[in-house]
Amino acid sequence: MKDFRDLKVWEKAHRLTLDIYKATSAFPRDEHYGPTSQIKRSCTSIPANIAEGCGRRSNAELAHFLQIAMGSASELEYHLL
Repeated sequence: MKDFRDLKVWEKAHRLTLDIYKATSAFPRDEHYGPTSQIKRSCTSIPANIAEGCGRRSNAELAHFLQIAMGSASELEYHLL
């Protein structure tokens, strides 16, 4: 088990999430339940999956959750495009 707070990748993903929440607060109200919601969900999934993987028992499980985080990062990239 690793402490996710010690990982630079988690720190950067967490900072990105905070920045995304700040940026999307200025989005139009009618967008809050569509694209804005998808952006927030995919963004928060990145550091959450890193943290969950760190709480698992093996490096294989950590790798699995890091792959899920990478998928969420790709999803977020699409939404931002």
